[in-house]
Amino acid sequence: MEFAIKQAEFVTSAGLGSPYPEKTAAEIAIVGKSNVGKSSLINSLCNNKKLAKTSSNPGKTRLINFFKINREFYFVDLPGYGFARAPKTEKDKWGKLMEDYLSSGRVDHIFMLIDIRHAPTEDDKLMLQWIIYYNLPFTLIATKADKIAKSKRAQMANAAAKQLGAPPAAIAFSSEDGWGRDFVLQRMDQVVKDVKNLRAGIDIEQQ
Repeated sequence: MEFAIKQAEFVTSAGLGSPYPEKTAAEIAIVGKSNVGKSSLINSLCNNKKLAKTSSNPGKTRLINFFKINREFYFVDLPGYGFARAPKTEKDKWGKLMEDYLSSGRVDHIFMLIDIRHAPTEDDKLMLQWIIYYNLPFTLIATKADKIAKSKRAQMANAAAKQLGAPPAAIAFSSEDGWGRDFVLQRMDQVVKDVKNLRAGIDIEQQ
């Protein structure tokens, strides 16, 4: 049976020093530069245009937002990076917020979003280094695929991943026309199953 998101709800926001909500079966975090389409991805996957607040103004998300999916696991929207007009104090807070969360041991998988139309930025490359440093499994998703001819979407998504310095594979995705949505849902389903199986194995070993 195909995986589907049947229920999704906003749970809470966490700032610097705020407690995180109680753990669930798995936790998938979404990272990407400001305005790359994190909120739009969440809303598209969940079939709810109002679930995550979208904005045409970059840098709108300043907190870590937790969404509970199918009453089972968290989808976590992290603040966008690379917003040039943000003051240094804000950037420093963002760095500490991200570092605390990524090193918390809660994160099971990262969905890293990159813009299919542009070469990855230095901030994108730094984010990938953080992910690797914290030894977090990740999936690359190349957003705004509707801006590219359908015949070139897969090729350009993989080219962007290669430019990033990651394995040259990314899912081309568009929240506008739904391109790649099923692939992202399948990936999400597999991640949650893998996490559950891993934890079940650890529990058995500890008995």
